[in-house]
Amino acid sequence: MAEGLDGVVATATRLSDVDGEAGRLTIAGYAVEDLAPYASFEEVAYLLLQGRLPEPSEHVRFMQDLAGRRALSRAALAIVHEAAAAKVPPMDALRMAVPILSLGREENPVDDAMTAIASFPTIVGTYWRVLNGRGPVPVRSDLPHAAHYLHQLFGAEPSADRARALETYLNTVCDHGLNASTFAARVIVSTRSDVISGVTGAVGALKGPLHGGAPGPALDMVFEIGAPERAEGFIRLKLDRGERLMGFGHRVYKVRDPRADVLAHAAKRLYEADADLKLYHLATEVERVALRLLEEKKPGRNLKTNVEFYTALVLHGLELPTELFTPTFAVGRVGGWTAHAFEQIAAKRLIRPQSEYVGARDRKWLPVNQR
Repeated sequence: MAEGLDGVVATATRLSDVDGEAGRLTIAGYAVEDLAPYASFEEVAYLLLQGRLPEPSEHVRFMQDLAGRRALSRAALAIVHEAAAAKVPPMDALRMAVPILSLGREENPVDDAMTAIASFPTIVGTYWRVLNGRGPVPVRSDLPHAAHYLHQLFGAEPSADRARALETYLNTVCDHGLNASTFAARVIVSTRSDVISGVTGAVGALKGPLHGGAPGPALDMVFEIGAPERAEGFIRLKLDRGERLMGFGHRVYKVRDPRADVLAHAAKRLYEADADLKLYHLATEVERVALRLLEEKKPGRNLKTNVEFYTALVLHGLELPTELFTPTFAVGRVGGWTAHAFEQIAAKRLIRPQSEYVGARDRKWLPVNQR
């Protein structure tokens, strides 16, 4: 029996390969470091859904198709406003709004996938503005996907540097093997349910803090340290108490998380161009000290920087509050979820694992008045 399905191969996929021993992540044939910093979000979404990068004319049509699906229906807007009135966390609002995306439309996997990908930034941006007492901004179809998301949040067109930083992040987290949310989506779709139901289940899985809720605390430690000269004493004391350093170590990667390298470069470019460079230097010093002390205190464990550390730095540099870190992850990951749904539909196979019974046996039933 494999608790948590550790080590169990449940399916074959062309979408991503996670090599934890070598520290490599391949996205549909491309090393993440060769794809994420340079491709547009739309190119990566097309790659996941179609299995190849688009030709120029295909790229234009795909961008136009996504942009034309950004506006929310009145029903979805009503859900967003009701959720804001109740002040639910943003991930709950996203989970509530996603099922409404299929209202009034015939079930179609491709149509559902495109609508989900296009709608996520509008849902999250609209919710955040309404929650904070500001009205939603009109949807613009002339902005690329990443810039559109920032525009929905802040009501202003972002700089090219900010849009590129977010785009790199969204590309970096677009798919990552058979993680909990992706597996949830595939299980749902394997029952011949629809893609929107699968995406809804994936959002529910991502909402759990063991899957999608870790980036914020990685930066909290940096803020608590406050100055480079305090890093050594602070981290040493933390390790002496047996506490975990958030942003270091990964369940899969036994060496440095390749996504951390991609986002480290993205953070450097962002902070040098359009953010607080002092914070960037503090974070990199904290990372340097943490890696040295982890090797000293836990030799041979290979506890390297993971994606959470630089995710937090990039998203903070974009002025996103920590409450939006996981919803922003979902904005990037929904393309992967829908592509996995397509694979599962093509497989025409119900996912139905077995369980090992460990309960009592040979009990004898008695009527209630004889117990």
